[in-house]
Parts: sequence; structure tokens; C-alpha cells
Amino acid sequence: MNLIKLQIVELLNRHQKITAVADELGLKQPTVTFHMKSLEKEMGVALFESRGGKIVLREPGKALLHYATKINALAAESKRIVQEFGALERGQLRIGASYVPATYFLPDLIHSFSHQYPGVQLSIAVKTAPVIRDMLINHEIDMGIMLTEPFEHPALVKGLIGEDQMVVIFTPDHPLASESELNLDMLQRSRFVLHSHDSSTRQISDRWMRDNGLETSSFIELDSAEAIKRAVMLGGYAAFLSRMAVEEELRSGKLQMHSLPDQALRRYLYYAYNKERHYSGLIHRFAACLNESTATSDAAVT
Repeated sequence: MNLIKLQIVELLNRHQKITAVADELGLKQPTVTFHMKSLEKEMGVALFESRGGKIVLREPGKALLHYATKINALAAESKRIVQEFGALERGQLRIGASYVPATYFLPDLIHSFSHQYPGVQLSIAVKTAPVIRDMLINHEIDMGIMLTEPFEHPALVKGLIGEDQMVVIFTPDHPLASESELNLDMLQRSRFVLHSHDSSTRQISDRWMRDNGLETSSFIELDSAEAIKRAVMLGGYAAFLSRMAVEEELRSGKLQMHSLPDQALRRYLYYAYNKERHYSGLIHRFAACLNESTATSDAAVT
């Protein structure tokens, strides 16, 4: 067994066409077919089958795919680590980030980092925090940056960057703006713009309302924090959002807020990496920049 055979397994699962696999690997189609037959002979079991003009993995092939994906990722990582060893003049850093830090925290940091290290190629995958954790565990990214409730996983090392809190936002002329603290009766009568159900913000706000006996009978749903802020600023609505997402509007006076009186609703901004992954110079330097950014910026997580 060699790496090219394992790459073929992974690419066949993705493309289901020998021609596409051959093109991506820079091989001829008969060579790909040869490696497929050779791998089946080594394993002593049929791994592939043709179905409707496509090549699909049989059950043994799917079992092999699990390990092939990890081995291929580790092989690619080892090449990157060797190339960047001893210097930060070149290399690749793959980052996964959940939506709020990707939108409101990382852009300035990435801009500064890319100017300081112009030879480093940065790529950002924006996913939910659970997906980012899975990508770290499977060696698909080098570092994850997540705004989430506290978590532990034996495969991951995490560092705390800061913390955030859930708030209710509204315009200065909204009835809630005249209250010195959150008024639950008034909140019950308010119309809301809510995140979609798969959002962690929605899950936390729903839990808080349920715990406080509140029901929202008048609301609209949007799946973007920017769209939610825009709808609230048009007037008449309130919304639950991460404070990190509304710092600029609060400073400018376009929006006001009340904190939710529950410390359990605090979320934390973490960076994390796989403990089995070499803690390269790039990861070390980017982690240092994360800490420097939160220590020196007034707009950092509060």
C-alpha cells in the first residue's frame, strides 16, 4: 500500500469518476485502474464497484476511506511542516472559524498577519463550532477559532481568547430603550427577529426564554447576523445577538442593548488545535497574534 492508492480511494469517493481522479493526480486512466486493482489484491477484498456509470466504494472501501482520509491529511501536513521549518517566510495555515469570530474578530487580525508574513497562504473555512471541532479532530484544518459554550475533547488543546455575552438589541426609540434594565413583561410584548433554528445563538436564546417563561408569538427568522441587525435598525423589532456582533452599532448609537441576567449564557472565544498535530511555527505565531490582538484592542471580546 502506498499514498497514491489511498489518495485514489479518497478522490474516487469524492468524484466517482476515474477520469476526474486521473486528472487531479496527473496520471493516466489506466494507471489509476492499475492502482485500484493492485489495492484490492493487497487487501484481498473488492473495494470498488461500477454503478450507473460511476465508481462507488463498497462497504470495505468505505471502511478504508476512514483511514485513507486521515493518512492523506497527515502526509500533506508533514510536507507543509517540513517546508516551513525554521522560518515563517512561506507555508500554509488552514483555519476554521465559527460565524461570529469569522465576521467580527478575525478580519483585522488576518489583514495584519498577512502583511507581516506575506509568504504565508491563509485559508479560512467558516462553519458552526461543532463542525470546526470535527475538522480539527480529522486533521482537516490546523487551527479552529470558535465562539461557543465551554467544551472539552481529549484530542484537542484549547486556549481562551476572551468571552462574550448574549444581549437583547433594539433601536433608541424602542420601548425597551426607556428601561434601565431588562423588563421581562415588555420583552414578552416585543416583536423579534430571530436566528434560524440551527444557530447556537437561537438555541441559547430559546433556552433562556423557556427558562424565564417567555414565548415569542410575533417574530421573523433570518439566518445572518448582519441581516438581523439591519432589520432591527429599521425599527419595531428586538433581537438576541452576541455582543461581539454589535459592538460597532452600539458605539455609533444606532443600537442599544440590555444584557440577559444569566451568567450561564456567556460564551467563550477559544482557539484550538489537535494535540497530535505538530505545533508548527505558523500555528505558534498565529496563536500569539490572537492573544496580542485581544490584549491591545479596545474592540476585543468583553
